[in-house]
Amino acid sequence: MPAEIAVTIALADVPEGTMHGCAAGGREIVVCRTKHGIYALDNICTHAYARLSEGRLRGTRLICPLHGASFDVRDGRVLGAPATRPLATHSVSVVGDRIEISAAPADPKPLAL
Repeated sequence: MPAEIAVTIALADVPEGTMHGCAAGGREIVVCRTKHGIYALDNICTHAYARLSEGRLRGTRLICPLHGASFDVRDGRVLGAPATRPLATHSVSVVGDRIEISAAPADPKPLAL
């Protein structure tokens, strides 16, 4: 389990290929579910203030709705400009039918289902 669980979301609320924005420990977080697993990252683009949960998820690529910057949900790295800084990632685990998310940034660890 992630240290200091900050928020839980129903697994059913994040079907494969979708994302869900939430607040945890004073941070905005986006939870992304792909065929590779479930990932949690900061929800605010590092290029300009925009909620990534309002953008698009294409496979493991998270695309900002404002200027099209893109990030890899697996580790937060930048995949496309204009962003140059990666997103912080957060620990996730599934307990029963709930996704548990830590607000503290962590090393990315994919959660296979």
